[in-house]
Amino acid sequence: MEEVSEFTVVVASDHHKKFVPEILNEIETSAQERGTGIARRSAAYIEKKIQEQKAIMAFTKKGEWAGFCYVETWSEKTYVANSGLIVKKKFRQMGLAKKIKETTFAYSRVKFPNAKLFGLTTGRAVMKINSDLGYKPVTYAELTQDEVFWKGCESCVNYEILKSKSRTNCLCTAMLYDPSEPRNPKKPSAQITSIQNEAEFKLFSKFKKLKSILWKK
Repeated sequence: MEEVSEFTVVVASDHHKKFVPEILNEIETSAQERGTGIARRSAAYIEKKIQEQKAIMAFTKKGEWAGFCYVETWSEKTYVANSGLIVKKKFRQMGLAKKIKETTFAYSRVKFPNAKLFGLTTGRAVMKINSDLGYKPVTYAELTQDEVFWKGCESCVNYEILKSKSRTNCLCTAMLYDPSEPRNPKKPSAQITSIQNEAEFKLFSKFKKLKSILWKK
């Protein structure tokens, strides 16, 4: 069994678009197995995230795709969501989801330092990771009210529940990280500097300056 240290986490580039069908298949299969809501995304949507350098991917040392997450901005970049977290089934239970989530979080904090980070999830593991990063449970009213974001929930099997509750509640737990609030989240175990991308590397290196703020020892 591979250890989490055997995976490399990168900002996706155009040559990673070939993995989009595999990502979508893994998301679809996971949704069916879990029987819970996972909003679907088209191949064009995922490819756009890659093109915009808003996608994070994990690979084994041999180059096999292992995991994925993407960054999306809402309400004029005042809100940021780290969404679509998925790990290939054979690589689950290894801590990889946590490594991808921590990396995506740090990347988002560098690119959008003043934005509130939020997420909707039914997964216990994701809730735990978010909590460790400094997120807290909130009401849906505290999330972005951008209509485009909520329209994305229409592909979820639980959409009728959300609709019946006038978008005030659903099966997902809403969590929010507000950079203006004092926090002392746990220091992540992932090697954030494992991100590799020529166009983003210099920007991302600024993370070291934020490290003492984000994760106080």
